Amino acid sequence: MLLHIPGVLTADELQAIRHGLESATWTDGRQTVGVQGAQVKRNLQVDANDPIRAELAALVESAVRRHPLFFAAALPLRILTPRFNCYQQGGTYGMHVDGAVMQVDAQTHLRSDLSCTVFLSEPESYAGGELVIRDTYGEHDVKLAAGDAILYPSGSLHQVTPVTQGQRLAAFFWVQSMVRDHQQRTMLFEMDAAIQSLRVSNADEDAIVQLTGVYHNLLRQWAEV
Repeated sequence: MLLHIPGVLTADELQAIRHGLESATWTDGRQTVGVQGAQVKRNLQVDANDPIRAELAALVESAVRRHPLFFAAALPLRILTPRFNCYQQGGTYGMHVDGAVMQVDAQTHLRSDLSCTVFLSEPESYAGGELVIRDTYGEHDVKLAAGDAILYPSGSLHQVTPVTQGQRLAAFFWVQSMVRDHQQRTMLFEMDAAIQSLRVSNADEDAIVQLTGVYHNLLRQWAEV
């Protein structure tokens, strides 16, 4: 499931993040990947030890956690601390797949079920820089408004095309879901959306309650917490 999540960041949050990134310490993005990834990655990332990174990451994580569409689709168990990247002057990241297991700290790891990118630059401010995600239906070019996010399975092949003009800033992170299986998670998301739609249409309340019970019983059966 490839999901566009609009309005993750408010205008004030977006301004605060952009302002913070102006004073951040940037490093070569190849330092954060293995040998294979380093061959196709050409971008900058905020230094993990820069205090501004923790401050801005907390802002992004708080924003996504409060967004009902994100929660319904991701059913997050753990969210890896968001990171920030910059593509400019031909910067690109060739076709790759994200690692299956991410290190949170010395004792903790996270299984990457879902990847999420929150766009921080307005799409008209840079040329190129599309996030291209490949699935069984082909390739999908993603270039969203600043403050919007894209959520997609971490096992998908994807790339960022070269930025030939301007600067592309984004936050990105990975999610371990309570529901590991992608098809099960998608069915739960679609059922939740149907329940919300039925509520808005003033459908029979007893039927809505029964369907809600089915949703939670499936979640109870499939969730790993």
